[in-house]
Amino acid sequence: MTLRAGTMRLACMFSSILLFGAAGLLLFISLQDSTELTPQQVPGVKFNIRLQQPRDDFPPGSSQDGVFKAPTERVARDVSSRAPRGLRLPGPDAPQGRPNRGARLRPQQRRRRLLIKKMPAAAAIPANSSDGSAARPAPRAPDGRWVSLHQRQRERKRVMGEACAKYRASSSRRAVTPRHVSRIFVEDRHRVLYCEVPKAGCSNWKRVLMVLAGLASSTADLQHNTVHYGGALKRLDTFDRQGILHRLSTYTKMLFVREPFERLVSAFRDKFEHPNSYYHPVFGKAILARYRANASGEALRTGSGVRFPEFVQYLLDVHRPVGMDIHWDHVSRLCSPCLIDYDFVGKFESMEDDANFFLSLIHAPRNLTFPQFKDRHSQEARTTAGITHQYFSQLSAPQRQRAYDFYYMDYLMFNYSKPFADLY
Repeated sequence: MTLRAGTMRLACMFSSILLFGAAGLLLFISLQDSTELTPQQVPGVKFNIRLQQPRDDFPPGSSQDGVFKAPTERVARDVSSRAPRGLRLPGPDAPQGRPNRGARLRPQQRRRRLLIKKMPAAAAIPANSSDGSAARPAPRAPDGRWVSLHQRQRERKRVMGEACAKYRASSSRRAVTPRHVSRIFVEDRHRVLYCEVPKAGCSNWKRVLMVLAGLASSTADLQHNTVHYGGALKRLDTFDRQGILHRLSTYTKMLFVREPFERLVSAFRDKFEHPNSYYHPVFGKAILARYRANASGEALRTGSGVRFPEFVQYLLDVHRPVGMDIHWDHVSRLCSPCLIDYDFVGKFESMEDDANFFLSLIHAPRNLTFPQFKDRHSQEARTTAGITHQYFSQLSAPQRQRAYDFYYMDYLMFNYSKPFADLY
């Protein structure tokens, strides 16, 4: 009996311990926040991102591999709202569902939000009306130089927008067609669209794009024919409609321009004062036959020796014998800036500052700078304002005025001053 009573007593004590343990476990579970056990992850949100302080050699907000990563929730909403019907363009890291307002933040989430609140706001280009243009963080600049470059961009876009609003009011209502984007080159890795303006640094810009795309290790390794005829860079009009609209909405769009008269003289010197197997027989022969009264048989046969006044006669002739060429066509026709809202407008005259500023904005590798070498006829001096005046002094005042009228929209949109005092 004594042994049996002892056994029953041990069984009761063991049962009591189990009951107390179960009750304690239930109480522990009931006190836990469900958010501690179940990750509040919704589509598009990344939870394993660790915030890191930027390295000293990278601007705040940049990624350390040199790839531009600036999309924000606001940008994602703008892109989706402006996307054509049937084509939704979700932005990266954009939450597509609302978290429970009553759910408590996890400690890691609270720390992350606190860090974000304490991070200093970077100077940025104000958002423009392009669908996917995000505010770009500017590099560190204790001397305020980058702030000045931001202001320069803001002013250029303002002037361009006012000119478009005044003279091209209907452009904003037109649909973008492949023709409008036929001069735009695509670099997908850094999400850049570049509109080619010949004689405004386009050869070197293509070299830069090829290095950004990983097609070459250095701009110095790329020859002229490789850049222009190698077909390595894609044009925007080679994509389907959705591909075009997606890139226009989300990529950084930029173009570089040049003083119109200076660009025209540069094109003339390049194409007509040097042997050329295309421009002499196609343009030269037609120009000499129409505008030179006593052209020699040799000149008519080869098309060589076109003079600048004859070239300008062809340019201003509404019944010109041969068509327009991209090397002297208007920028407003080449790049459609009243239809396509460019994020960055650079100028040939301030190429070094503008180009390297743009490369910093897209977080290009820091060892990549815009090349300074002359692409063709390197033994000759670049076309300058002084050289341009020498060529235009061969024209009469009415011819100079007509040439100015021909390029009037380019002068107005890009805020170039009148090159001659007698122009009105």
